Amino acid sequence: MKDIRYLKGVGEKRAELFSKKGINTVEDLLYYFPRSHEDRSEMKEIADCAEGETVCISVTVFSPVRDVRVRKNMLISTMVVSDQTGALNVVWYNNRYVKGQFMTGDEYILYGKITKNRGKKEIINPVYEKKGNERFTGKIVPLYPLTEGLTQKILQSSMELAIKEAGRLEEYIPSDIRGKYNIAELNYAMKNVHFPEDFESYNIARERFVFEELLILQLALSGHREENTALSGAVFEDILCVRDFVKTLPFPLTNAQKRTLNEILSDCKSGKMMNRLVQGDVGSGKTAVAAAAIYTAVKNGHQAAMMAPTEILATQHKETLDEFFKGMGINVVLLTGSMKVREKRLAYDMISTGAADVVVGTHAIIQKEVEFHNLALVVADEQHRFGVEQRAKLAAKGANPHILIMSATPIPRTLALILYGDLDISVIDELPPGRKPVKTYAVGEKMRQRIFAFLEKHIRNGMQAYIVCPLIEETEKSDLQNAEMLSQKLQTIFPDFKIGLMHGKMRPKLKESIMDEFVSGDIKILVSTTVIEVGVNVPNANIMVIENAERFGLSQLHQLRGRVGRGNDQAYCILFAHGNNEVTKKRMETMCISNDGFYISEQDLMLRGPGDFFGTRQHGLPEMKIANLFEDRDILAVSQQAAKEILSEDPFLTSEKYKGLKKRADKVINAGIVMN
Repeated sequence: MKDIRYLKGVGEKRAELFSKKGINTVEDLLYYFPRSHEDRSEMKEIADCAEGETVCISVTVFSPVRDVRVRKNMLISTMVVSDQTGALNVVWYNNRYVKGQFMTGDEYILYGKITKNRGKKEIINPVYEKKGNERFTGKIVPLYPLTEGLTQKILQSSMELAIKEAGRLEEYIPSDIRGKYNIAELNYAMKNVHFPEDFESYNIARERFVFEELLILQLALSGHREENTALSGAVFEDILCVRDFVKTLPFPLTNAQKRTLNEILSDCKSGKMMNRLVQGDVGSGKTAVAAAAIYTAVKNGHQAAMMAPTEILATQHKETLDEFFKGMGINVVLLTGSMKVREKRLAYDMISTGAADVVVGTHAIIQKEVEFHNLALVVADEQHRFGVEQRAKLAAKGANPHILIMSATPIPRTLALILYGDLDISVIDELPPGRKPVKTYAVGEKMRQRIFAFLEKHIRNGMQAYIVCPLIEETEKSDLQNAEMLSQKLQTIFPDFKIGLMHGKMRPKLKESIMDEFVSGDIKILVSTTVIEVGVNVPNANIMVIENAERFGLSQLHQLRGRVGRGNDQAYCILFAHGNNEVTKKRMETMCISNDGFYISEQDLMLRGPGDFFGTRQHGLPEMKIANLFEDRDILAVSQQAAKEILSEDPFLTSEKYKGLKKRADKVINAGIVMN
């Protein structure tokens, strides 16, 4: 379809504004769906209009517009209109264009909110159209997300023209699928999603586009997955050797860990390349499962790599694996960016010759200097911290190595199937026995002194604490607790304890050294922004205080809470929450009653919606144009079923029947949004 510039009334300058919203063609505009609709279809008479009501009225101009300048920056324009039941004042603020537009006796349709001023009814800044030339009154009208310079009127007019100009659109969902799943035809849906006859027609149209969006996304991800699973991977001939490793563990594996490990090893024996995501709550034992897979790779004569988002975490993983593999003759080598040149060269040499069985590191692993001898398994920690490119580079270091991704962000399974459609999913959904849940309390400001006393008592008993703030430094507009001020304040309150400060604007080296001091126990209280959210294990830290907890999503609060309770002592999470609205209360209550990440993520989705829940961009997904992954779960289930049927009939969408769907699925892949 043609460039948006050439649509009547758009032109170069306006096209730039449209481009900010990702609208470059007429087709892009058609798929820019309304955020809501206003019902301007019902007409009222002036006498029946109540204060506070938003109405559509048919009126005659009784007196022309009069301007009054009340001060330098305030122009008030008024006119009187009437119908057979009464009169009404029309008021505009700072609108110099209305003067001279209205002639006495002319008939107009007005749409706006009724207010009262000195007992008289007024309508302020109404939408107005001359009677007989109505376009956006007397009917249901779309309201679109705006950007500076683009008004509702511009978008509504452009959309009306785009629908006319596009003419008859070519349907690309085959008729048998539409019939089976009761999905509306494209042209009917396009008209009624923007300018519906009634709200029932809108709902039918919206359902079509939700189904289409979710179907195409799944076809794109599944197509990508087909390509991945068509690749051959290293075959682990002896997977039963893992039993020798499991026997050495100081704890029994849970049933969920055993099930996940079996799924991983079956993949590694199959001859196909594994692409598997292991989802598990904080403390569910993902690392032990990964270690067992790494052990199996090494015992089958291969190398394994484990990649972490930070140097601290990489170092910690190395220490954990060293502990797991003690006395087994498995050589684990660390590779990070801050290592000295000599150390790096030695590591490169060990990796290329095969002397290093396992390599643990940061992004340094994917640098071009690194050459593996026989890489067959890659474990990546915290999936969303790695970009598509980085995963591809790591995979290129071996001959299609098996890829295992570990995520501590629990996502409801229906959603995970969409989010990670190109990966097989394993869920570790039980915690090891004996692990104590973190006791969580939501408190107000009046409890602060008691919380400080509680902190002091625990720290004097040898414990440590995190205090997390949403901001780094004071801003004039903000009353939020900020990390810098709070750390100074705490140092005066607790002069005997060393207080540390860590935030995202610090250089990585400084962050590393502060974290090292906290891990070693020199720093007793670490004041931080959310940079501590991902993974360092400090068994001695058993208190997490979160300031302005209402500013965080539930899933993020749960991740932060997971930083404590890693030792044998009872751990506590204190949420300082401000504001008494119902959503805040419900969210804090959810945190206090549950330690189950999957339940919490469900609640988070319900209360905030998926956009805020995980910021779809970082998960490699397109932003949903119309679907809501939580509210539209019923349509999601139906679209999943349809995708399965289509792919079983035509796995690569090569037939004429599916060419339209393939074109759209390819667009999703080519936009670089599908992972790996």
